[in-house]
Amino acid sequence: MRFACAWRLTTGFDWARPMANVTTLSADIRERAGKGPARATRRAGKVPAVIYGAKQQPSLIALDPRDVIRELHRGGWQSRLFEINADGATTRALIREVQFHPVSDKPVHVDFQRLAPGQPIRVAVSVHFENEGLSPGLKRGGVLNVVRHTVEVYADPDHIPEQFVADLRTLNINDNVRWSDLTGTEGAKPVIADRDFVVCTVAAPSKMTEAAAETAVTAAAAPIPAAAPTKAAPAKAAPGKGGKK
Repeated sequence: MRFACAWRLTTGFDWARPMANVTTLSADIRERAGKGPARATRRAGKVPAVIYGAKQQPSLIALDPRDVIRELHRGGWQSRLFEINADGATTRALIREVQFHPVSDKPVHVDFQRLAPGQPIRVAVSVHFENEGLSPGLKRGGVLNVVRHTVEVYADPDHIPEQFVADLRTLNINDNVRWSDLTGTEGAKPVIADRDFVVCTVAAPSKMTEAAAETAVTAAAAPIPAAAPTKAAPAKAAPGKGGKK
């Protein structure tokens, strides 16, 4: 199973405000649940899906596979809000999980989480890294080490960020970007709240690291030079008889 993402609902959303970053999907109603009806839906050229949550009965729907593939290929689908139109009814939801065929890799089932009035959500937002060409550390051959490609936050469904931006233009070797350095985080609260966590770092160039390690090994293996022999002092002659020297 791939592309599995989950969000938890909390509180405090004004449902009457206009929605932002919303994608509309058209769907057909499915009458029956189970493996047999789901296979029949796939034979008909559709992707079976379910919408659940918000203390309502699950809604069974079928989607056009082209729409599903298009949305999965777009960046940031984990945080994108969907408005699903099925048989005249509109439901706002997030993709929670996508299942794929083990051979063809095509989507075979989609789970949506229904959003309800007054319930902000926990969602994963992707991080976009920009100005790599301006980073002094990367220019010197440093390596960008990405710790988090996405950051989980609590956000109002009306203001889910499409992405956060990490600006790399000032980063030198061993510098990093933390949560507080990201832009586009207004109105979002990180799930990790006890520290200003690292998003990415610029590591030392591998050649520099290898050269330093080789120098250390060479120095450790070098033989210790032998001490130069000391010249012995000439022996004094013993005094002769009669006290003559």
